[in-house]
Amino acid sequence: MSTILAQPLTQGAFAPFGDVLDFEGAPDKMINAGLCGRFHDRATLDFGDGRAGVSLFDARARSLPYTFDLVERHPEGSQAFVPMTPDPFLVIVAPDLGDAPGVPVAFVTTPFQAINFHRGTWHGVLTPLHAPGRYAVIDRIGTGANLEEYTYPSPWTVHAKEPAP
Repeated sequence: MSTILAQPLTQGAFAPFGDVLDFEGAPDKMINAGLCGRFHDRATLDFGDGRAGVSLFDARARSLPYTFDLVERHPEGSQAFVPMTPDPFLVIVAPDLGDAPGVPVAFVTTPFQAINFHRGTWHGVLTPLHAPGRYAVIDRIGTGANLEEYTYPSPWTVHAKEPAP
């Protein structure tokens, strides 16, 4: 069994896999008579066909260390996980080696961060670290297969990164 240390989720580290949606920096513009900051166009939604849909997921909470061997990808569309609680969640991604994923990387979100996986990105299943695990998921709705799963030959275990001294 191999181990992974979960890193804090940052846009720079996550960029090869997708977009981080958060409230970093100043709003792009003020709307609604100056009462609402708009952080504009923070995710690249990408669908081969079909349409964007919003579904609600209720996932069982897990804890660290977390062991997994299954990842998946969606070749026909991006997929965004938007938590409906302020609790952090675990994000597992892996580079694409063609027909299989490479060595996985793990991140832990901060409160009020969401993510959008690029189309075709290998990723772990939705993994809340606290209950309830409720999310709005924005992804492709359409006909045809849009799910590929891969089971690693041996499992990986994700551990929390130790805080800096």
